[in-house]
Amino acid sequence: MTLFHFWTKMAIKLKPRGPKCKRFEFWTKVAKVTKPQGPKWQFTLSSGGLSEYSVGSQKLTILRPPEVSAAEGAGLPVAGLTALQALTYHGGITLDKTGHTTNVLITAASGGVGQYAVQLSKLGNVHVTATCGERNIDLVKSLGADEVIDYKTPQGAALKSPSDKKYDVVVHCATPIPWSTFEPNLGPNGKVIDITPNASAFWTAVVKKVTCSKKKLVPSLLIPKAENLEYLVGLVKEGKHKTVIDSKYPLSEGEEAWAKSIDGHATD
Repeated sequence: MTLFHFWTKMAIKLKPRGPKCKRFEFWTKVAKVTKPQGPKWQFTLSSGGLSEYSVGSQKLTILRPPEVSAAEGAGLPVAGLTALQALTYHGGITLDKTGHTTNVLITAASGGVGQYAVQLSKLGNVHVTATCGERNIDLVKSLGADEVIDYKTPQGAALKSPSDKKYDVVVHCATPIPWSTFEPNLGPNGKVIDITPNASAFWTAVVKKVTCSKKKLVPSLLIPKAENLEYLVGLVKEGKHKTVIDSKYPLSEGEEAWAKSIDGHATD
């Protein structure tokens, strides 16, 4: 069982509605996070991003400058925010080149969260080791990774750093990997930030906490914040960050686009 955070992402032109919506004018270009609608524990979404119109809160909506296209902006509210919070909130990494060098492993680095995590890491004083498929190695290197491993090789499956580094932080974006694979690759106080935690990951996290282990597994669930989204949009505007676009589809072909994404054949 995998637990998902139910948020969708959009970069659109806005039509304000309601007397309290005073921050935006008609057809303002924005980026926003769309929250689930309906009962709290209803595991379906009645509001999403794959539509011509969508309802969202102005608290999770920010202005999108002309330098940031709709396609670039659309990737930021979920994948970008997840990467940012995993690195900074949970990983304790500052993105300003200060402090000692941190060794970070990013799994599935060519995916949506992974490619943002690589770029954000390189804003800090971070050595990045990344895993991905062979066809995406050059892409991940171009995003700034210092070392890239093909996850299908024995070295990649074992998560071994080519330079024998131990990881201070792991941002785990792939399918579940046993703790026994992570643990020997971690530094003395290393932690694994799991953005796709399953029941086993939560159990491991509890065990590590109860036993006061210095090596930790931290399940990461997205808590969207407008100030974080503004930060990411600012980076894209300044050319310090980018959204990798695999391909574009018109809304009428949304089903095909979704199938490609779910099948794991898209970089974002």
